[in-house]
Amino acid sequence: MALPPEAVWTMACAALKNELGEGAFGSWVAQAAVREGAAGNLVLVTQTGIARDWIRRNAWRRIAELWALHDPQGRALELKSRFELDAETAAPAPGQPQASAKPAAAPAAPTGDASARAARPTGLQDRFTLDSFVTGPSNEFAFAVARRVASWADGHFNPVLFHGPYGFGKTHLLNAVAAEATRAAPEKKVVYLTAERFLSTFVRSLMDKSTAAFKDELRTADLLLIDDVHFIGGKQSSQEELFHTLMALTAEGRRVVMTADRPPSALTEVDARLRSHLSAGLVCGIEPADRTLRLGILERKLQLLARQHDFRRPPEARPEVLEFLADRFTDSVRELEGALNTLVARLSEGVCTLNLDEAQAILRPHLRGGEKRVTVDDIQKATAEHFGMKQADLISERRNRAIARPRQAAMWLAKQLTTRSLPDIGRRFGGRDHTTVLHAVRRIEELKAADPQLTRDLETLTRKLRG
Repeated sequence: MALPPEAVWTMACAALKNELGEGAFGSWVAQAAVREGAAGNLVLVTQTGIARDWIRRNAWRRIAELWALHDPQGRALELKSRFELDAETAAPAPGQPQASAKPAAAPAAPTGDASARAARPTGLQDRFTLDSFVTGPSNEFAFAVARRVASWADGHFNPVLFHGPYGFGKTHLLNAVAAEATRAAPEKKVVYLTAERFLSTFVRSLMDKSTAAFKDELRTADLLLIDDVHFIGGKQSSQEELFHTLMALTAEGRRVVMTADRPPSALTEVDARLRSHLSAGLVCGIEPADRTLRLGILERKLQLLARQHDFRRPPEARPEVLEFLADRFTDSVRELEGALNTLVARLSEGVCTLNLDEAQAILRPHLRGGEKRVTVDDIQKATAEHFGMKQADLISERRNRAIARPRQAAMWLAKQLTTRSLPDIGRRFGGRDHTTVLHAVRRIEELKAADPQLTRDLETLTRKLRG
């Protein structure tokens, strides 16, 4: 009897989890899924190219065995990252005509009053779309809510507030919702404003004695989106106007979506009535991107940059370079993308062959700016204290496991947190060769996937060292 591919994969995963251990399975395999390719073939799809490469090196042979064992139809299974599959699906099938480079003619504008409503909202950034938003555990719920709002689905919560610190994707989501909602229902009126634009336009309407027109523009919107609403805090007349606009729209069933850097309860500078009304809707937090999501964002960004710069070769940077960026730029997705922009601006498609030392050299000014400068000595002292040993042990010739593993961890930290070269790091660990340091870095990367405690130790040390 034929089994659905998902059922075969579930059975294979049960065995893989036991064999690989929960750490390695959770880090590299758990987020993979079986999908159908453009030609009807079955593909095991990973979230990132790095996860694909790890599976190919460490688990692909066993996965093929388990797949063959549980699939009575003997179907073949391929391995690809989701970016590869998306590109393959978007490409025309063999024998089909290529898409014309000439843009299609714009659809005729609706007649009458609808023609004014079909216009694209002003102030949007084209690069922020739902398709270009990379999801992970930290933002999946927010993304699902955004898609539901953009599709004009019934049973919506109103208002919706996305909140999270700077650079976590709030503006991206709001732009994407505005653009997609306009495309899905061009007859509806969608208004997108930053809080700064709301303030300046409202103040101008007071000076010009045109507040009636300002109110009418907002209160006739089918969907009103305001970015960074926390900036309105402390401006009493503007808050008053926003509150009454919010009340008027929600009373008529019109939709409102906003973003803020904190949940409503923490917006202490915002009027209590407005805060209460925001709390009464759907409050949706966006958490910091985890490492897997940061890697996915880098890969998607590289794909976009490759198209913009017309790369001739496949746009896949070396895994160690992307891992370095993901581990170093953790505070903001914008900073993470900015680091990749810097590399591509300097090297164009040469970024695909860039090695780790070269990437660190290019980004050295960005790595030191605004953060504590960490030295190898700092790392050795912190590591020795954390593992209950002496700093001298880390540079000694002793090789027993109780010392060798912390020494390897310290070398890994030195590679991540300093701009020292491998030979330089080796000299500071008792005159060791650069190949020893390279082996230590690779060994720690392998162990992190299977040892949650080691991962926690490294994260604790990293936070301590960065202050």
